Amino acid sequence: MADTVLYEVSDGLATITLNRPEAMNALNVATKVALREAAESAAGDTAVRAILLTAAGDRAFCVGQDLKEHIGLLASDRETGAGQTMSTVKEHYNPIVRALAGAAKPVVAAVNGVAAGAGFGFALAADYRLVADTAAFNTSFAGVALTADSGISWTLPRVIGPSRAADLLLFPRSISAQDALELGIANRIVPSAELRPEAEKVARALAEGPTVAYAAIKEAVAHGLTHSLEETLEKEDELQARAGRSEDHAIAVQAFVNKEKPKYLGR
Repeated sequence: MADTVLYEVSDGLATITLNRPEAMNALNVATKVALREAAESAAGDTAVRAILLTAAGDRAFCVGQDLKEHIGLLASDRETGAGQTMSTVKEHYNPIVRALAGAAKPVVAAVNGVAAGAGFGFALAADYRLVADTAAFNTSFAGVALTADSGISWTLPRVIGPSRAADLLLFPRSISAQDALELGIANRIVPSAELRPEAEKVARALAEGPTVAYAAIKEAVAHGLTHSLEETLEKEDELQARAGRSEDHAIAVQAFVNKEKPKYLGR
């Protein structure tokens, strides 16, 4: 894995850190490959019970595509006629978002600075977003004559509604942390200096929680967004039966009876 993305697993928590602060954590090919590998590793590792996605530096979480590299790739496409530059959506962005949004465990994004374009999309793929008071969000795509990618055409309307999503996509502009909180993009705002320790605290609490139940909650919410009430009730029945068979449920019930704090196993 390239050093542009750091990956660490400790006590059930996988921490993925974008590590190009000098480039505002822009996504060149090496970074996209490394991020895809890290996200898929974290999602597929049964020892990982929560994922924390963050970035180095205090200026940017991720400003999206590295446009300096992108210009060169476009020029190469024009010379060769290969037309491979935009395959990055299929090869990199889509697998990253699938891994984060589809992980059977909670994903926390600690947004330390500007999140633009695909960086915004990756933050939205998380289940919970802690945002530094100095952070900002921007869809960016239309500003460089592109359409939405990194799942943002699916996630953003579901977070803030289709009308507001269309506004932000058609008229890209910087959205402050406070605006993001009011729109529902941010779950919490914390002072910039406190973001990383607070995000780790939240993510570690989730890593110690009932993982099977968390996975079922993620699946239930995603299902309910695109299905009828009757279909959703059936899904809830299926998922509750699964959660009810988990060791964590038995532990939780026994701890409640004993008036103790449960110590979950994540299974």
